Amino acid sequence: MTQEILRIVIIAVPIIIAITFHEAAHGYVARVFGDDTATRLGRVTFNPLKHIDPFGTIILPALLLLSHAGFVFGYAKPVPVNFASLNNPKRDMIWVSAAGPGTNLLLAVASAVLLWIAVRAGVNTNGIVAALLAVSIQINLVLAVLNMLPLPPLDGGRVLTGLLPRGLAEPFAKIEPYGFFIIIAALLVLPYIGEKIGTNLDIFSWLVARPVEWMMNAIFHLIG
Repeated sequence: MTQEILRIVIIAVPIIIAITFHEAAHGYVARVFGDDTATRLGRVTFNPLKHIDPFGTIILPALLLLSHAGFVFGYAKPVPVNFASLNNPKRDMIWVSAAGPGTNLLLAVASAVLLWIAVRAGVNTNGIVAALLAVSIQINLVLAVLNMLPLPPLDGGRVLTGLLPRGLAEPFAKIEPYGFFIIIAALLVLPYIGEKIGTNLDIFSWLVARPVEWMMNAIFHLIG
């Protein structure tokens, strides 16, 4: 039981840090481009309690972890952004949306550098510090890649909305109310159906796990 609790802690701490920085980045960049909604509501902060969603941040990842689902998925309370208040709503939406995944990418690189320093300083590679940093790299890369998938309400969907011509952006944005259900179906339902019919329908592996593996290899190659 102690090992299981330690395993949960090693995964939970990087997740909480990753989502806290992710959401705070959205609010900060929104403020830079003219919308102070998140600032007024106290969401431009590194206090994780302001961003944690009880189900999405704690219960869902814990259930996936304890059920050995093969991946960990979670989410925080979205930072409120009034896109109409941005200086240039269509253009600035791109920067605000990309800020979260971009921050996760920076955290992954920072964690890799810290791991490199720790290993060369003689830290036990099988110890908790090395494990926390290694998990941080993976969690942040997963969040960066997953959130940049071009489907609203994911950040990638909003980036694509900002890039599309208005005539295409408006109907595309209407997918957003159904986006979460599409994501859950893609991550949980399709693999189950594929297993039953003998076909690999693990979209998470195709669209997220493989790019994350490639990025992890690239980061470790760069830092030696």
